[in-house]
Amino acid sequence: MDGHMADGGIYRRRRHATLAANADSAEWWVKAHQPHYQERDFNSLNGGVARHYEPVRQGILQGPSLSSIVGLGCRVFSGLAPYYPWHIELHQFRIESNAEFVGKPTPEGVHRDGVNFVIMAMVSHSNMAGAESTIYDLERHALTSFTLNAPLDVAIVNDAQVFHGVSPISPRGPKTPAVRDVLVATFRKQF
Repeated sequence: MDGHMADGGIYRRRRHATLAANADSAEWWVKAHQPHYQERDFNSLNGGVARHYEPVRQGILQGPSLSSIVGLGCRVFSGLAPYYPWHIELHQFRIESNAEFVGKPTPEGVHRDGVNFVIMAMVSHSNMAGAESTIYDLERHALTSFTLNAPLDVAIVNDAQVFHGVSPISPRGPKTPAVRDVLVATFRKQF
């Protein structure tokens, strides 16, 4: 369970890793395990504290899927900002829901992450209804909505230019819990 949920929610499990990449390079490496931190300006629910999570497992960190996603981010974002090395954070999110509670992929609501770019990748889901992602302009007017559905469906977000949020999930059928597994990679310029 995510022990840092200020709303008392029991619907989220999470793992975390910190990576780095040189400027204008698709090569990246794993940094020493460290806590995740967001200012309260970016996360009014859970921000303002160093949040310690279990590390992403080595088999995932060394796997071809994760390598492809992080490499894609390095190539695309280095093309947009070629002079900056990257501080990259990986977040494995499992959101659960059953007949007793809904699952909230973004319990802080419509938000920005306080980074430069975000990649959201669907890993898998089961018995899930909901989870509609919406992108908003800086005045919080909805621009588009979509659902990451198939494995490796990906959304790339310029965090400085838009807000985003994901609607709650609930079970499609009442006898089995709903589960949504997503990998989020954030990229922040290092100055």
